[in-house]
Amino acid sequence: MDRIVGIETEYGCLVGGEAAQSGGEGWPARVRNHIFRNAGAGALDLHYRDYEEPPGNGGFLLNGGRVYLDMGHLEYASPECLGLRDIVTYDLAGDQLLQASVEALGASAHVSFIKNNVDHHTGATFGCHENYLMRREAQFTPPVLGTLLAFLATRQIFTGAGRVGQANPLAFDFDLAPMEAPVDFQLSQRADHIVNDIYQWVQFNRAIINARDEPLADYRKYRRLHLLIGDSNMSPFATALKIGTTACMLWLLEHGRLTAEWGLLDAVQSTRDVSRDPTRSWIVRLENGKTIGSLDLQWEFQQTAQRHLAGANEETDWVLESWRFTLEALVEKPELLLGGVDWITKRWLLETFMEAENVGWDDPWLQSLDLEYHNIDPAKGLFFSVPGAKRIAEWNHSVRTETATQTPPANTRAAGRARAVAWFRQRKQPYVINWDSIAFDNHDFLVMGDPFHTYEAEVTTFLEQRRDKGTAE
Repeated sequence: MDRIVGIETEYGCLVGGEAAQSGGEGWPARVRNHIFRNAGAGALDLHYRDYEEPPGNGGFLLNGGRVYLDMGHLEYASPECLGLRDIVTYDLAGDQLLQASVEALGASAHVSFIKNNVDHHTGATFGCHENYLMRREAQFTPPVLGTLLAFLATRQIFTGAGRVGQANPLAFDFDLAPMEAPVDFQLSQRADHIVNDIYQWVQFNRAIINARDEPLADYRKYRRLHLLIGDSNMSPFATALKIGTTACMLWLLEHGRLTAEWGLLDAVQSTRDVSRDPTRSWIVRLENGKTIGSLDLQWEFQQTAQRHLAGANEETDWVLESWRFTLEALVEKPELLLGGVDWITKRWLLETFMEAENVGWDDPWLQSLDLEYHNIDPAKGLFFSVPGAKRIAEWNHSVRTETATQTPPANTRAAGRARAVAWFRQRKQPYVINWDSIAFDNHDFLVMGDPFHTYEAEVTTFLEQRRDKGTAE
């Protein structure tokens, strides 16, 4: 893949039984405290990161990632990853870290973390944000952005996590549509909550692309593309396809290979229309007035990437072939995508249940099962009950490793940060840890502006020098 990528995941939390009686709303904080204070998996922040993140709200981990509380949700941010297999592995590390903490606290019978994006009871949404490092000189012209938005609006046909029902989002400049026929099931959990194509705010005006320019690296060289549109995927195969195909599109963008002919008339409306289409035609309207099916549009993107990227490296070839396989299977044999495409897997499980129990889509039981699909506990989560076809099952199994919660990727800046985390967590000296720097007591700084560099040697030297200085003083 050869691109720095990171994923931020906000987890829902279901609490019942005795755990609810003892203060259910506090379980995300209890799990955070266990991670840092009992499990010793990282170093808590000693300083304010902003007005909503006081000292102790979160911290960096031994794997170079980060855990913190955000608006009541426990959020895990993966370390920077350079390879496709790594980003999937370190995304899964967040699930493993939270589940291990729940079990260590003896609460697994009553407390569950849910890797999804909607609350059926309140209509709220919480995110899975993708971060891609890009070259600063990349030209984000309106035509190029229009094509990128078309890709993002239509990739949900293989990246969507699926959801029962619908939601009506609220935003400052968004008028609710007239009442429509109820939606039984749709492709994406986030589609109903996206109300802008490009916008800077996150919480109240969710856009497909978040416009803030915060590279967390040398701003003269890099920019960070921050995407809000993606669903949280239970299937590692789906995560790999989501990240890998998007990385291919960004290569085409940076090298001037994207054409303007595929821009959508309204990317936000198309996102919602594709998600809700029960016929699976997934038709979108282009700026030029023509219409095209999302599947056909994805084939155009796949073939363009195939022409320019085939043979680049093993991971890119895997993405291109898996992209092709998935688009073919969506039409010819969707059952081959069980365990690999979340919305297909979830719908199959729900329809099997409905047939067995003789209930319809309006039965409240369906929303409960929708949530249980995303339970990260392998003993409870419905996703884990579907092994999937051979090639998908093998991939999903191959990227799960127990060491990813404790060790960082070896080829990015996360390696140096993780070394600092391990050093600071064993000492009582003041420190500041950030994505792009570490510091002693807010005055001795080591800037780490290149995410492609490990900084292991520089961090070791910096820490040893400061220790010697402290001893001398």
